Amino acid sequence: MIRDITLGQYYQTDSFIHRLDPRTKIAGTFLFIITLFLAKNAIGYVIAAAFLFAAIKLSKVPFKYMIRGMKAIIVLMLLTVIFNLFMTKGEVVFTFWKISISKEGIDAAVKMAIRLTFLILGSSLMTLTTTPNQLTDGLEKLLNPLKRIRVPVHEIAMMMSIALRFIPILIEETDKIMKAQMARGADFENGNIIKRAKALVPLLVPLLISAFRRAGDLAMAMEARCYRGDINRTRMKPLKYKKADLLSYLVILGTMLLVIAFGRN
Repeated sequence: MIRDITLGQYYQTDSFIHRLDPRTKIAGTFLFIITLFLAKNAIGYVIAAAFLFAAIKLSKVPFKYMIRGMKAIIVLMLLTVIFNLFMTKGEVVFTFWKISISKEGIDAAVKMAIRLTFLILGSSLMTLTTTPNQLTDGLEKLLNPLKRIRVPVHEIAMMMSIALRFIPILIEETDKIMKAQMARGADFENGNIIKRAKALVPLLVPLLISAFRRAGDLAMAMEARCYRGDINRTRMKPLKYKKADLLSYLVILGTMLLVIAFGRN
């Protein structure tokens, strides 16, 4: 389960999506998420699904690899679906004891499950096709206008990039610690919730220590290289939009317009 998390990892290959400007991918992901919440009927979700699967095909990232990352959030998705199913009031279609399921609850649960699935796949596609350095540069360029009101744009972009980069590192560290603890007799799968929570203590303590140690090492390495934020900073590869980026923006905006036109009624 730990190794199934793909968010924050980079899948190295040569594809149309990999070659796009990171600003295009970040803005495109943001617009796609907005599109998901604009869709109100089956036609809207079909349009969003067609766009997403076309992007995955162009990225050359194996679809099985992306689906594998969904296993890690299945519990969160189930909780969200259950809350929408039982907490939404409306026309009752099924009643058991004090629990009622409404027609509106079923509709809201199905839509939320689809939205979460597409949201995770779309976000994973962005991180799988964009390196952490590209993400940092792209975020900084997109947020550059905020510098006029003294927002530390570079520092914010750097923190977000480091956080994404640490996800696969911490996953690998968690897997190593878990295997070491299991070799010493730890049981993370059997027992009730309380026993499982207690079994996580030998896992979380060394993981936190390792995370703080890595953060300290990273800070020392950045200071040793005279890192001073965005002061007099230059880039070896400046970001420049190409024709493929403009075409991608047109396709994304076209998808949004189609969802607004056909997927809202």
